[in-house]
Amino acid sequence: MELNTIQSKIVALKEEKNALLLAHNYQTIEIQEVADFVGDSLELCRKAQGVKDRDLIVFAGVDFMAETASILNPQKKVVIPSTKAICPMAAMLPLKILKNMKKKYPGAPVVLYVNTLAEAKAEADVTCTSANASEIVAQLEGDTVLFGPDVNLAWYVSQKVPGKTLIPVPDYGHCRVHRFLGDGSEAMELKKKYPDAELLAHPECEPEFQKKADFVLSTGGIYRRCQKSSAKIFIIGTEVGMVDRLTREIPGKTFLPAKKYSECASMKRITLENIFSSMLNEAPVIHVPEEIADKARIPIQRMLEMSR
Repeated sequence: MELNTIQSKIVALKEEKNALLLAHNYQTIEIQEVADFVGDSLELCRKAQGVKDRDLIVFAGVDFMAETASILNPQKKVVIPSTKAICPMAAMLPLKILKNMKKKYPGAPVVLYVNTLAEAKAEADVTCTSANASEIVAQLEGDTVLFGPDVNLAWYVSQKVPGKTLIPVPDYGHCRVHRFLGDGSEAMELKKKYPDAELLAHPECEPEFQKKADFVLSTGGIYRRCQKSSAKIFIIGTEVGMVDRLTREIPGKTFLPAKKYSECASMKRITLENIFSSMLNEAPVIHVPEEIADKARIPIQRMLEMSR
């Protein structure tokens, strides 16, 4: 792999700063090429847990991801290359709504998607990702579970764990990118064109889309499915950065976006240029108040313990 000038500078600076560069699957291919690790939210949580041999963590992702890395590494400096990399879904769960729902359903366990801000996580019993949400919910006692903020993920889990009643908190939480994919009609047009293709959808997709898919998987699950499947063509129902990674890392197969322009603007706030600047200046630093971080760490660690 031949690196361009800014990529080469980042690789050299990582060595100089003893920095760990983590990148989500939705980052651009140029960023993925210089990252130390690329993965989904659960994989990144595991990688960020207890980093011991690096002095600096640079997180090429959105705000809640960098917060989680900071919470899991309170003694480490964690920086995010752009403070504008804000996840709209995470902002859809204000603390007031969550506390009101906890009062309305006293004793009900609270499961929050990691796509939430630290102050919300501090109110949760356990967090989850799209990769382990069903597994987490199935282990909980009681029939009623407060689950937020993504209503489509809540629907997906309710299909996998029918013995539980999931109460979405709030009842409008969603990912804009996966909502943009719609009901899967455009993906099905591709399926007509490529009848042997596998249609893979993310659990944040609308239920109508999920019902049409051959498999509903986290981005990490999508990656593994594409690796092991005998199919040669895949229609990918998630953000286009995942298509880029699959194309680069799994040769001999064809990966098509379920819908063109399904791009997360917040993820794309991260660039090679601001990664270099952030690493060089060791800023902007993610700061989660100690009291909140201590409370939020408990449900995150519980998730990691409950996940296989």
